[in-house]
Amino acid sequence: MPSTHRQLPSAPRHPWRSFAACAALLLLAPACRGLGKYTWVDDYQEKPPPVDSAYRIAAGDLLNIRVWNQESLTTQARVREDGRISLLFLDDVEAAGHTPAMLSQQIQTRLKDYINHPVVTVALEMARPIKVTMVGEVNRIGPLEIDPGASLLQALAGAGGFTEYAHKDRIFVMRQEEGAAPERIRFRYDDLIHAEGRAPTFRLRPGDVVVVE
Repeated sequence: MPSTHRQLPSAPRHPWRSFAACAALLLLAPACRGLGKYTWVDDYQEKPPPVDSAYRIAAGDLLNIRVWNQESLTTQARVREDGRISLLFLDDVEAAGHTPAMLSQQIQTRLKDYINHPVVTVALEMARPIKVTMVGEVNRIGPLEIDPGASLLQALAGAGGFTEYAHKDRIFVMRQEEGAAPERIRFRYDDLIHAEGRAPTFRLRPGDVVVVE
């Protein structure tokens, strides 16, 4: 008599990875309808920067502050989580949200109570890291801090590279730009490592999600 037992389907090789990838996609679902569509990176059109594209200081930035002919006031300052920096004479100075030029003017105005005709320059010494999210078949999934202007290849290395199950021609960057439809941008690993096409020059932005299928 033939057996009536059926073999149950095997469990996914990495259920926790599948869950993490699905969770990330669900979080993005309101902005990512039509997720099956994608654009090859060579066809991707970068959105033009906003008209006011001057850099805005943020928490975590390291600033170089120079006061002409006042070496004791020349210093480096890290912007705290409350958006402020501490300077001699001035105590707390609001820095976050200002451009370096705006902050220079603010410091100059406040220093007039202490020195004659202060001349202040503020330069960005080191920008805060940006945060992207890595999901899918990489060795370390989740949020990843990278340097501003980092490439996709650098992010993949920061996530510990691929698992043995990764499809290296199915790498995607999911990007949502303000006021624009969501984008799903596709890459091939061979293009990244052989410096072919636009893939090697593509730069990640804060909030990007990198998915390796």
